[in-house]
Amino acid sequence: MILSGQEIAARLGGDIVIEPFHSGALNPNSYNLTLHDELMVYEEVVLDMAKANRVRRMTIPPEGIVLSPNQLYLGRTAERTETRNLVPQIEGRSSVGRLGLFVHVTAGFGDVGFRGYWTLEMFAVQPVRIYAGVPICQIIYHEIAGKFDEYDSKYQNNRDIQPSLLFKELAGKGPHDSQLPLAFEAELSRG
Repeated sequence: MILSGQEIAARLGGDIVIEPFHSGALNPNSYNLTLHDELMVYEEVVLDMAKANRVRRMTIPPEGIVLSPNQLYLGRTAERTETRNLVPQIEGRSSVGRLGLFVHVTAGFGDVGFRGYWTLEMFAVQPVRIYAGVPICQIIYHEIAGKFDEYDSKYQNNRDIQPSLLFKELAGKGPHDSQLPLAFEAELSRG
């Protein structure tokens, strides 16, 4: 079940925290989140899952910045959220999608208990000019059934754009490490 906009407003300060909150950003069943003024791009030509990849930061000027195709841009929301007893999810806005801008390449679901800013994995189908402060995505809240543990992992309580930290999960599990799971090892050997 997805919470209505009125229910999102009713749960503010309890199960839901959105800072800052603006009532005009509330939709019938979601809340619009805005784009912060900073972006990050990877400097590596080939990204490596098993290590921290170098990144470069850029600021979005008042006149906006043009995103180029075939380049992944990491951004973040200007709003910080906290979610308890619900599963948060971000989705791109249809008005943004109609410009050919993917706002989250694959990572739309959050975990129950998440606290922090949302990192956005942005990819443009064709050149598109973006601006800081634009409503870039929307957050939706799902009810959760059954017992659960709240999220408490590597991206919790972030204060900035978060590049991939997958390498922390893979530490000590390289292709020649005996601890590497067999399925992962077989996948690596296939290329």
